[in-house]
Amino acid sequence: MITPGLAEALSSFPLYSQDAKKKDALCIAVFYLGNIRCYVLEGQPESDDFTLYGIVTGLYETEYGYLSANEMEGITYDASQYGLGTLRIEQDKSFKPCTLAEVEDTELQAFLSRLYDN
Repeated sequence: MITPGLAEALSSFPLYSQDAKKKDALCIAVFYLGNIRCYVLEGQPESDDFTLYGIVTGLYETEYGYLSANEMEGITYDASQYGLGTLRIEQDKSFKPCTLAEVEDTELQAFLSRLYDN
C-alpha cells in the first residue's frame, strides 16, 4: 500500500507537520474504495506499519482522522453480486499533490467550507 515513492513523499510531511494550514495543507495522495476517498496529508512509519492522517469522504460523515496502512490493506468489499469481484482500497496513481483547496471533490470542498469559511 505504501510504495517507496509515497513513503519518500510523506517523509517531508510527518504527523502534525501541517497543523493549522487548513485549506492550504498539501494533499500528498488519494486512496479510494468505490465512492469513498481518503485524502492523505501526513504520514510516518511506526513499527511495522505506516500511520496516515487525512480526510475521509464518502461515508456518513466527512472527517479528519488517522489511518493504519496495514488495516487499509486488509479492507475488502465483496462486490461479486455486481460482477465486480472483491474490491480493495487502491491509491489513485493519477493524483498529483496539491493543496486541499485545489482538490476537485464537491463533498470535500463543502466540508472544508463548513470548517474554515466565515
